[in-house]
Amino acid sequence: MRHLEGTPRSQALLLPPSVEDYVPEDHPVRVIDAFVDSLNLSEMGFRKAQTAHTGRRPYHPGDLLKLYIYAYLNQTRVPDGWKKNVIATWKCSG
Repeated sequence: MRHLEGTPRSQALLLPPSVEDYVPEDHPVRVIDAFVDSLNLSEMGFRKAQTAHTGRRPYHPGDLLKLYIYAYLNQTRVPDGWKKNVIATWKCSG
């Protein structure tokens, strides 16, 4: 079973044209994204969940790690406010 992955950041939305447009080029979440993408997660012991053929697909381990690091660095458990939710959406988009 494939893992649940975000939609492409460049995919057009209603307003503005894409999630990419909400996140400034110099936002720290882009550093987290590039850092986690550069890691070999399987060598670090991250395993993809093996699930039954029913139910929702699991999230990709890299997306979860990005979200965890972002929340940790911002000292927040749940992104607060609309702006941080958009940042989290960008981070989980492929």
